[in-house]
Amino acid sequence: MSDLRTEAMQSKAWPFEEARKLLKRAEKSSEKKDHVLFETGYGPSGLPHLGTFGEVARTTMVRRAFEVISDIPTRLICFSDDLDGMRKVPENVPDPAALREHLQKPLTSVPDPFGTHDSFGDHNNAMLRRFLDTFGFEYEFYSATEFYGSGQFDEILLKAAENYDAIMAVMLKSLREERRATYSCFLPIHPETGRVMYVPMKSVDAKAGTITFDDEDGTEMTLPLTGGNVKLQWKPDFGARWAALGVDFEMYGKDHSTNTPIYDSICRILGAKAPEHFTYELFLDEKGGKISKSTGNGLTIDEWLTYASTESLSYFMYLKPKTAKRMHFDVIPKAVDEYHQQLRAYADQDTAKRLANPVFHIHGHNVPTSDMVVPFAMLLNLASVASAEDKAQLWGFIQRYAPEASAETHPGLDDAAGFAVRYYNDFVKPTKNYRAPDDQERAAIADLCERLKLWEGGLDADALQSMVFAVGKEHEFDPLRNWFKALYEVLLGASQGPRFGGFIALYGVDETIALIEQALAGQLVS
Repeated sequence: MSDLRTEAMQSKAWPFEEARKLLKRAEKSSEKKDHVLFETGYGPSGLPHLGTFGEVARTTMVRRAFEVISDIPTRLICFSDDLDGMRKVPENVPDPAALREHLQKPLTSVPDPFGTHDSFGDHNNAMLRRFLDTFGFEYEFYSATEFYGSGQFDEILLKAAENYDAIMAVMLKSLREERRATYSCFLPIHPETGRVMYVPMKSVDAKAGTITFDDEDGTEMTLPLTGGNVKLQWKPDFGARWAALGVDFEMYGKDHSTNTPIYDSICRILGAKAPEHFTYELFLDEKGGKISKSTGNGLTIDEWLTYASTESLSYFMYLKPKTAKRMHFDVIPKAVDEYHQQLRAYADQDTAKRLANPVFHIHGHNVPTSDMVVPFAMLLNLASVASAEDKAQLWGFIQRYAPEASAETHPGLDDAAGFAVRYYNDFVKPTKNYRAPDDQERAAIADLCERLKLWEGGLDADALQSMVFAVGKEHEFDPLRNWFKALYEVLLGASQGPRFGGFIALYGVDETIALIEQALAGQLVS
């Protein structure tokens, strides 16, 4: 066994912990499978959001970890439940009122409000695939409409009919009394209206492969189970899909966790072994509420990529998946800088530490070198004091600080400069709030200004930081962080900021002197 595989078998990184469980499953399995199958499910009732992306990203991390510790081939299926009926009209689409007449129709039978695809389901599936392709995921896309309609699900549907009573027994135990009277695991699709019907079954004929029921008008109907005429309710569908595809691993959000015994039981009733599971915590919006696809709160993938790289988003997804995290614009700068910190650390780490480093799980064996010679947070502050409208304004400062850097040699830094200007203008500029210094702060800032006028140490960021630190100590700021907080609020109009010595080195000593003089004259506040 290679050193890499040996270390991976001991690694406490969560993807390796999940991968080892999956390897044990594969080694104990009596099934004659030539691969391990990962699956992610997606309900295209609204535009894809970051939670959807996160599920695929994290599953890919487990898949990548599994491929380190095993030679068994793997597959990843992204399954869209686009045959699901549209239960409510999304609020974040053009002309939502026009969709009301299509309520309860399968999403692939609802017109596309954006006018770009054959249906709303097709539009959202295309959005999902575009997003996933942006990140270079390797996956196979499955549509429930096609899966049911092509007959690929027929065998499981007939098996579900044979085991109807057993499946219903599992489901009825989980339902309130009033719901039990009308529940069926089968949902017929009305041959005339096209709507998905939630009606009780009058009979299920496993031998004939049919169901009989009364539609909403009381008309008795008999439909074949196969050929896309009938779909399964979503909880039974979960377990049935595992059985039909032979799924070995699926992760889902905490909101599904109470249903896991149901999914597993139905999968076993249909003759298959339930997969390994991983339950992650949900993302929250800026107010701490759950992100909803239908209301469109929280960040979209496109919004994140407007202000930061794809890798920074993958990094955010890796962190503590079992901890609920706010998913709003203010998490982006921190994620960008931490990602690059991990990139820089990776080069000097031993194998064990590399396997615990998030960038390994983002990039696998092809971890790039960071070209961010200026942190993203520093670029934001530079954009702020320079009132930058485009990244070219930042490059003048960057090249004085790092003469070897250019847009051609440092493309990641160039992209980050553009992101920083965009982020500053959209989020920082509207909230900038300068204040006047109090007497202690004024004396210290004036002292700093005089020392900068006498400075002969060039653009040495560490030396400048030591000098700034010494000024705060000599003016008896306690705790010392109050000194830096004052610098940020008085000079930058923000309550947080960069390592100030590094900021001076980047912005320039003369420019910082001019900024301080403006602040002491009250010009920034006005």
